[in-house]
Amino acid sequence: MSTNNVSNVTQQTTGSKVHNGIVYVRQHWQLYVIFLMPAFLLTLIFKYAPMSGILIAFQDYNPFKGVMGSEWVKLKHFTRFLQSPDFMQYLANTLKLSVYSLLWGFPVPILLALLLNRIQSKGIKKKVQLILYLPNFVSVIVLCGIVRIFLSVTGPVNLLLGSSINFMTMPEAFRSIYIVSGIWQGAGWASIMYTASLSNASQELKEAAVMDGANILQQIKAVEWPAIKDMVIIQFILQAGNIMSIGFEKAYALQTDLNLPASEIIATYVYRKGLIDGDYSFSTAVGLFNTVINVILLLAVNKIVAKMNDGQGL
Repeated sequence: MSTNNVSNVTQQTTGSKVHNGIVYVRQHWQLYVIFLMPAFLLTLIFKYAPMSGILIAFQDYNPFKGVMGSEWVKLKHFTRFLQSPDFMQYLANTLKLSVYSLLWGFPVPILLALLLNRIQSKGIKKKVQLILYLPNFVSVIVLCGIVRIFLSVTGPVNLLLGSSINFMTMPEAFRSIYIVSGIWQGAGWASIMYTASLSNASQELKEAAVMDGANILQQIKAVEWPAIKDMVIIQFILQAGNIMSIGFEKAYALQTDLNLPASEIIATYVYRKGLIDGDYSFSTAVGLFNTVINVILLLAVNKIVAKMNDGQGL
């Protein structure tokens, strides 16, 4: 059978399956409605309905007058934030913390997955995975408490160094503390996806590479990297697109009055202005600005990666 005939048969088979699927859905649409409606309603109520709250970013919001009764001020709050003398500091702190976390933290789960894949004993591999995954289940607040204890003046780190430095009051140490603690907590759990992708790597090809005398790096390049390449690209695009979305809880929990020059980011600023100062419209405008920047970054990174990866993006 010629190649064209095989292609035609394949297309006909695919078209027939699609047609049969559409007919089946039409005949049993009630079943799909019953199962999909709860998820659809929950998504609509808890995800999309609250988005109407962004309207107060364009108002001088008054809780007593409500959204429809408050005065519209257009882009007043956005202009106020952009013209704020602290705007560049908050933006720079947010970007530095995010970019450094991405650069230092992103490769670690990949390296862990590659190392785990080389462990031959299943028993030892499971024990190592258990140890690596456990930190992910530690609460962020508990993690910050542990960090504070370890880095306190009388903590284990100072006892080991024979010093009396309060690391939590040093602005220059905040980013390192934030990034290292984040890697310790999340790298093991993040490696699960890469470990799962590595299970698709051809064992026959790996054995052939070993037989040909390939070293570990050559084996990774020829056999293991192609198996996780797509997953790495997807995760990089998603993480790069969330550069401005630093978790508020951890940054706020590690803050002190003395490290504010490095630890005050847009997320903590929104918290202070919105919940502490009660400036709801301004804090909503700052949060919306942050979200718009994230969307732009996501689209930009996706296009850049697609150009570098033969047109394959997210």
